[in-house]
Order: sequence, then C-alpha cells, then structure tokens
Amino acid sequence: MSMKKRGAVYSVVALMLCVAVYLNWSYNRQEEEGYQSVAEFNNAKMLGEAALVDGAAGESADVSGDYFAEARLSRQQARDEAVSILNRTIDNEQLGEEAAAEASAAIQVMAQSAMQESRIENMIMAKGYEDCVVFVNDSGVNVIVSRQENGLQDSDIARITEIVMDESGVDASRIKIVETAS
Repeated sequence: MSMKKRGAVYSVVALMLCVAVYLNWSYNRQEEEGYQSVAEFNNAKMLGEAALVDGAAGESADVSGDYFAEARLSRQQARDEAVSILNRTIDNEQLGEEAAAEASAAIQVMAQSAMQESRIENMIMAKGYEDCVVFVNDSGVNVIVSRQENGLQDSDIARITEIVMDESGVDASRIKIVETAS
C-alpha cells in the first residue's frame, strides 16, 4: 500500500473517530438538558407533599451515583460508535487489507482498554470505595472516585495507584486520580 493511500486511510479513520466523539458529545448534551428539566420538575416542592425514602422523609437521591452511571454510559457510547466506524472500515473493500488490519488492531486495543477499566473499577470498589470510573488511554489512566468523608488521603491515593499500576502496567507518573466534588 502506498504512503498516500495509507495516509488517506489514517485520515478517514481519524475523521470518523472525531465525528463519533462529536455526535456522542452532542447526544449527551441533549440528554443532560432533558435531565435538568426533569430534575427541576422532580425537585419542585408541592404544598402538603412529603416523600418517604428508606424510612427518612425528605432524603435526596445520590447525585454522585448518577455521575458515575452517566460517565460509564457516555464512555460506552463513544466506544460503540468508534467500533462501528472501525467495523465499517474493515468491511470497506476499497480501503484494502492493511486498513482492515489496522482497524481490527484498533478494535482489539479498545477491547483491552475496556477490560482494564472494568478490572480497575472493580478492584477499587472492592477496596471499599463507594464508586469510581476509569478511563484508559494512550496518555495514561484517569481515575475518578466518589468523594470520601475526609477526602482522599495519601494512603487512598497510594492504594488506588497500586491497583492501577498492577492492572494496567502504567507508570505512576501517568496516573491521574480525581475525587468527585460532591
């Protein structure tokens, strides 16, 4: 395959991935706007209304749990869209075998990243953290954990870093750990 053709294939794949990310962002933005109006409606107080949740009146829902669920859903939607585009690249006979092999390799990398993210999330939650979401990419690993009562301590950061290093093989300097704001 000539260098021009290879460059064209890379450009098409990159363009398709950018379009997928934009569409995912646009879709999630529309959903968030809908969630805000539904949340405003659900949080509106009516005279004489009382809510009983788990035996406590007026208790609010866990907002951080929603963040983690939405982050996982957004991550999965973006990944699904990228895989769809790569599958179309594989099926396109005009692009050649080399492009199909590169697209197949990209799918395998995404699958490996998804498995690493899942294992890391499960290990972190098994260590007693309420919830987390992990993003594995070329530049490193980003970990977002639920807010702790006393905030993340050095021991928490060391424990999470060790889990990420063991499961992903990524150097500690490429691991970013963030605690949710609320």
